[in-house]
Amino acid sequence: MANSGISSKDTITLYHGSKSGILGAIMPESREHCDFGRGFYMGTDRTQPLTLICNYPDARIYTLCADLSGLKILNMESGLNWALLIAYNRGKMESVKSSPIYKHFSDLSKSCDMITGPIANDRMFVVLDRFFNGDITDLALINSLSALKLGKQYAALTEKACRKIKILDEQKLSKDDRDKLKCKSEENRSKGIAMANEICRKYRRQGRFFDEILMAGK
Repeated sequence: MANSGISSKDTITLYHGSKSGILGAIMPESREHCDFGRGFYMGTDRTQPLTLICNYPDARIYTLCADLSGLKILNMESGLNWALLIAYNRGKMESVKSSPIYKHFSDLSKSCDMITGPIANDRMFVVLDRFFNGDITDLALINSLSALKLGKQYAALTEKACRKIKILDEQKLSKDDRDKLKCKSEENRSKGIAMANEICRKYRRQGRFFDEILMAGK
């Protein structure tokens, strides 16, 4: 149900946003219900983490170098399986906890050091919530994925992966920067809501709803 493998690139430049700065060693200690589970999250798009931390006065943006050699990496492609893995990690599958579909996604990354896949940015976050809440079908979701140019995120799940991440640069955001980013974040979210409404109308009776997919996987 997913594509996996080791990336052909040994090192890559990534970005991480922090509410108050990184203290001590980098560790896989995000909040539990993140897209790919508890980990240290980085992205290829510098602007994406900025919109997540712009409400915090001590926010900092980090430029990082990640060495991917020797890591077991799960590469998730944009599509329904990516969305279902996010659903599992956000606790949206608890109603079918003993089912094969739940077990599949709970086991998917157990032996992995890192997961890579599209970022559920401000606009995509709205569409995903619509899908999880039963407002749009999987066909609407997939079509919205193809309409958006999503950045890629890397989630370091183990201490082994975190030890291979080095900080190249740290910048504290000024109040002016944070105010501009707040406006950008709201603009992106508004665009996401408008797009979700349009998609919902277009694919109202096509495809399967989230609860139907879960029931089929029991």
